[in-house]
Amino acid sequence: MEQVPSVETIQAVKKIKVVISDLHLGKGRILENGGINSLEEFYYSEKLVEFIHYYSSGIYRDYEVELIINGDFLNCLQVDFKGHFLTVITESVALDIIKSIIQGHSRVFKAMADFAAKMGNSITYIVGNHDQAMLWPACRAYLNSVVGTPIRFKNIVYFFDGVHVEHGHMHEAANRMDPKKFFLKKDLAEPILNLPFGSHFFVELVLKVKQKYPHVDKIRPFSKMVKWAMFNETRMLASSFFSLIIYFAKTMFVKDPRRHWPFRRILQVILESAIFPDLSESARKVLGDERVHTVIFGHTHVYQYRQWSSDKEYFNTGTWTELTSLDIVSLGKITKLTYVLIEYPEDGGRPRGRLKEWRGYHRIEEDVAVS
Repeated sequence: MEQVPSVETIQAVKKIKVVISDLHLGKGRILENGGINSLEEFYYSEKLVEFIHYYSSGIYRDYEVELIINGDFLNCLQVDFKGHFLTVITESVALDIIKSIIQGHSRVFKAMADFAAKMGNSITYIVGNHDQAMLWPACRAYLNSVVGTPIRFKNIVYFFDGVHVEHGHMHEAANRMDPKKFFLKKDLAEPILNLPFGSHFFVELVLKVKQKYPHVDKIRPFSKMVKWAMFNETRMLASSFFSLIIYFAKTMFVKDPRRHWPFRRILQVILESAIFPDLSESARKVLGDERVHTVIFGHTHVYQYRQWSSDKEYFNTGTWTELTSLDIVSLGKITKLTYVLIEYPEDGGRPRGRLKEWRGYHRIEEDVAVS
């Protein structure tokens, strides 16, 4: 008679979850005409490919691994459509943008397909404020076809085993989407994305400045950059400030239903305005729910860890793009490929997060990232 294995001999499946955010993949560093794409912010395709490979091989070969992409993986707002940067984004426009990003980073998506092909592995995609195009069904279907497996898509929050994962833009007035109205349809020839104020502001104002100063939104603290610009880029600062005043004035009185926000929202945006918002207070409020022991945000581009008690933890995954610090203790360009690793203990206890930095496989030389 065939013996049934005892409970003791049945080994529990080992599993981990890996959370990344804010990689901001664009059309690639090299354009089709061979020129440099100054608006590309992601320079670490090779390291990302290694990262994905590492967590599906070696010591993790027999693990169930879930790759959680926590928003702004694709930098759709900073990718043009036929030479134009748009805020009127239909499903077909969004799909064209997604295809151009995938073409520009083909090795990354090949690595994702290899990862997803391994039994037990899965991918979850949480939509952020720079990749709202992934709300469209056609974009999701296309990415599924590229990866070769159905991706688990989440519009705002992904909750599991006491862990709350969210991009974080919903806790900021400028980038908060309307969860009841992701698309605008009334009196339009076809539906378009209902972009928040921050997306319009970025495309219509910030991108114009970035054409000449590509890293202007990657400098912190923002207040020190303004002080520096007063003496070194006075004309640019004065011009930008004047354009900012005009932009807010027009926004308050515009009658276009595709981009109308009440005065109260505009005032809230101005009062909350910050290039690098701190979401720790928002995390603390989420942790007030007794079902939640861990909160993971992205969005701020600043990696962070806060602990309110042994059972209440907050992680921010930071970004895989370059930042420039004007603080004397960290002066210069900063790039840390940070992420959160969630490990499940073999004794069945609650999963624990760890803030990690990916260093990549050892290499003797590599290209310098220039733009």
